[in-house]
Amino acid sequence: MLRLSQIQMPAAALVLAGLSLTACSAPEPPPAPDPVEIARGIHERVIALDTHDDINVANFTAERNYTQRLETQVNLPKMKEGGLDAPFFVVYVGQGELNKAGYDRAYAQAIEKFDAIHRLTEEIAPDEIELALTAADVRRIDAAGKKVALIGVENGYPIGEDIGRVKAFYDRGARYLSFAHNGHSQLADSNTGERDGVWLHNGLSALGTQAVAEANRAGLMIDASHPSKASMMQIIALSKAPIIASHSSVRALCDHSRNMDDEQLLALKENGGVIQMVALSSYVKTPPPDSPERTEAIAKLREEFGLTAAGAGRGGGGRGGTAGLSEERRAEFMTKMQALNEQFPPPARATVADFVDHIDYAVKLIGIDHVGISSDFDGGGGIEGWNGADETFNVTLELVRRGYTEEQIAKIWSGNLLRVMDDVQRIAAELQKATP
Repeated sequence: MLRLSQIQMPAAALVLAGLSLTACSAPEPPPAPDPVEIARGIHERVIALDTHDDINVANFTAERNYTQRLETQVNLPKMKEGGLDAPFFVVYVGQGELNKAGYDRAYAQAIEKFDAIHRLTEEIAPDEIELALTAADVRRIDAAGKKVALIGVENGYPIGEDIGRVKAFYDRGARYLSFAHNGHSQLADSNTGERDGVWLHNGLSALGTQAVAEANRAGLMIDASHPSKASMMQIIALSKAPIIASHSSVRALCDHSRNMDDEQLLALKENGGVIQMVALSSYVKTPPPDSPERTEAIAKLREEFGLTAAGAGRGGGGRGGTAGLSEERRAEFMTKMQALNEQFPPPARATVADFVDHIDYAVKLIGIDHVGISSDFDGGGGIEGWNGADETFNVTLELVRRGYTEEQIAKIWSGNLLRVMDDVQRIAAELQKATP
């Protein structure tokens, strides 16, 4: 007769064997986090703010406007698709003659663009987008589920010689002001002076010096992206508030006069300001030369529109040197340029990875608190992977892939710029209280 212990022994042995196998087997590792899913969550939670988007007033009418998915790089459908929350729409006027007639024309053009932005937010799509005048407004509007509009003024030329227009532009909703564009203004020299070594003021003019004080007092952030290096350094020396570079990149990575060298970046850090890296391909990565066929075709197109050779190439400030054209003629030029690009494709553009290289460089040099993001969309901006508001998520994804945390990404996308905006308005209130 078999004993009970003899029957149970094999089962016990099996149990022991199973325990042994379990002890020797490594547990299954958890699946690796999906960077796309991580990035989607972060992108949903942060406020993606872009400090430079050009506009054409023809796209702000009852019949044609940003509620439609236009061919523009920025409009409300594309903003919603890509998660672009808060663009600075730009009141841009090209540089003209430094006389009363020129100033009057420029002022009228500027007011036309101010009015167009107000029309979008107050008449065309008030339920979808609202104008922000403070950093608190930006956060409130975003929390309410609407898109945020802000206004920046590119080129102080429309101010003319009336320094009171600095405050008048603030009252119309402007929250930053650049003192120059391509070509020297009555306020400051432009970076374009590097092209021929010709300067008008050797930095700021006397009126430009006054404009620094007026911008500080009004609460306008001063934008140093287009003025010359000397102008920028003088602005920093005079300003009682932090300044910004609304759309520039790193000169050490792409040697263009529109980009900032290490001395400028360190000065910006000392000032407490922020550089908004720009996704304009030729400011991100030095392009190879065009083919002879493309060069010839561009020359003929420019001749057709009466544009000078000096504005040719990719150094024309993102607009191909078309500042002197009317809105209608510039639109016609851009349409023909697009067709030319299809016939004679330009060299490969910079990528999102190239763009984030500039962010990495600046973060390492001046710290996470002084770096932000801009596109220059509809003014020449765009890179492979971020060629419109609908592709905005790709920037966040690249930042996640490089190990940036949600807190850091929030600072880069909007936190740093909003902090400067708060500081500038706080200092303005103190100055107004001190000298009513």
